[in-house]
Amino acid sequence: MPKNLLIIVPVLNEVDNIYPLLEKISKYLKNKKKHVLFVDDNSSDGTRKKIYQAQKKYKNIHLIKRKEKLGIGSAHKRALSWGFKNEYDMIITMDCDGTHNPIYIPKMLKLLDAKSCQIVSTNRFLSKNSLEDWKLWRKILTTFRHKLIQFLLNIKYDSSGAFRAYLVNEINIKDIFLAKDNGYSFFWESIYLLSKRYHIKEIPIKLPGRLTGSSKMRFKDIIFALTYLLKIYFKK
Repeated sequence: MPKNLLIIVPVLNEVDNIYPLLEKISKYLKNKKKHVLFVDDNSSDGTRKKIYQAQKKYKNIHLIKRKEKLGIGSAHKRALSWGFKNEYDMIITMDCDGTHNPIYIPKMLKLLDAKSCQIVSTNRFLSKNSLEDWKLWRKILTTFRHKLIQFLLNIKYDSSGAFRAYLVNEINIKDIFLAKDNGYSFFWESIYLLSKRYHIKEIPIKLPGRLTGSSKMRFKDIIFALTYLLKIYFKK
């Protein structure tokens, strides 16, 4: 019998964010068919130990242990593959840094339950002042990336975010794997490709700044993402 819901959370050095996140989403884990899957890329700060401790309190928590940092896109692919293989009805992907608020989960699931779409994606640009507490440089960079992707790929979505929901039995996992990038570009590349095959709906969200820990994105990731975007643009 298929399981109902899997919440996927990739982690890398998020020791201070494991319990705060689980406390927020615990209301969605009371049913035995609702699970959380962490994917840890060999954190060095005790994140994995924290997850082991959480498994004693929350019985529906799973962990994929990876030997090194292989990229956020790679982590999503690995976890989605696990979720599809284990026959969950719906899968939600989200970050661990506190920026993705679980209060939006019921609305995402409601859209999937109604089968009005196959994918629900969140949009940071539909709500006024959604990024109001972000640092100015990051707000400018994120908005510029959003507009550039929209212009070059001719898509309307906020495609670079990881807070999404998938209706498993109406999606072919191979279509997700058409996105070849294993880093941050996986998100916009996958939405771009999936939008050609599936109905995607967006919901507006407010996205606060990270409260603890630090972003894993480096300057070279930004340069690579821009280069990769231009490569996809000239290929399309």
